[in-house]
Amino acid sequence: MKIVDLAVSSVRELNAALHEARGDPSRWRVLTPGGAHAVAVGLNAPVTVEIEGHVGYYCAGMNQLATVVVEGNCGTGVAENMMSGLVHVKGNASQSAGATAHGGLLIIDGDASARCGISMKGVDIVVKGSVGHMSAFMGQAGNLVVCGNAGDALGDSIYEARLFVRGEVASLGADCVKKEMLPKHLEWLAAVLEKSGANAKPEEFTRYGSARNLYNFKVDHASSY
Repeated sequence: MKIVDLAVSSVRELNAALHEARGDPSRWRVLTPGGAHAVAVGLNAPVTVEIEGHVGYYCAGMNQLATVVVEGNCGTGVAENMMSGLVHVKGNASQSAGATAHGGLLIIDGDASARCGISMKGVDIVVKGSVGHMSAFMGQAGNLVVCGNAGDALGDSIYEARLFVRGEVASLGADCVKKEMLPKHLEWLAAVLEKSGANAKPEEFTRYGSARNLYNFKVDHASSY
């Protein structure tokens, strides 16, 4: 294992070393992150990075192939624009977790703040706690699984992302509706819940998605735009 202490080294030095590990399935442990921003961003190798503590904005942004584990809380935009790999936050996440992410799996053991999964484009996000308002806003593809509750305007202006919520939903956003839970959804949920270590059963969730009324402008729906 390679150990980097951010009390001694800079984030720039850490990220540069990680970027040089292309094709190297090495394991790294980052000490004393101290809420630093942009830790382990832009990775494009099958490395494993364990961060011992809290991080700031955009941790593991643009991730490809890597596994990044945050042993604490994280700030805005964790796993933003992630393409593949695994990001696991063992604490809580601030707003815009998984924003615009195209692929991979984001696991948040605690709660996620507002706009979790905003403009998601193919990522799978599992939040074992609750999410804040406007989560999955303009969600285009992928899956958001919430084991707790969801705040106001869930799935506002959603496209084809799938939302699964175990608890209560404060309100649904424009064009987001409750949908039937089919056997294929239960099967997929069972697999992702097991993979993420979530203590929940697929049958306990409700599925939400797009009513597809906002795909084309209709004057009768003008007030919803």
